Amino acid sequence: MNDGSNPTCPPGTATLLEELDKKLMVLLRDGRTLIGYLRSVDQFANLVLHRTIERIHVGKEYGDIERGVFIVRGENVVLLGEIDSEKEASLPLKEISVDDILAAQRREQEAKIMKEKIVSTALKDRGLNMSSELITDEF
Repeated sequence: MNDGSNPTCPPGTATLLEELDKKLMVLLRDGRTLIGYLRSVDQFANLVLHRTIERIHVGKEYGDIERGVFIVRGENVVLLGEIDSEKEASLPLKEISVDDILAAQRREQEAKIMKEKIVSTALKDRGLNMSSELITDEF
């Protein structure tokens, strides 16, 4: 929140101007995770990230895909936070190649689809017809 020290923003308003040139993690509405340096932001929270990577997580493994300069429309941002480089270095995650993480992601998505089909079939057998969007991991 703005403490009033920034004269361009009224007191009590949120601003990303203090985050310029910092390394940020951005979670997008479609589930992707981007990590890059914030270079620009506007009144709609549209972001310009520099030296951006897309990080894909599967279990305790991750892979990074270089994306370069990335423009993010503000309405697609779900979560945004500064990266602590000390904590990032000590994460209990294993980095694997892009090809390996994409294969692992594909297997994970296929397993999820199979689980949804099993749940859907079981519900249909009981006389219920639910769309796959309503099925969660709770079942």
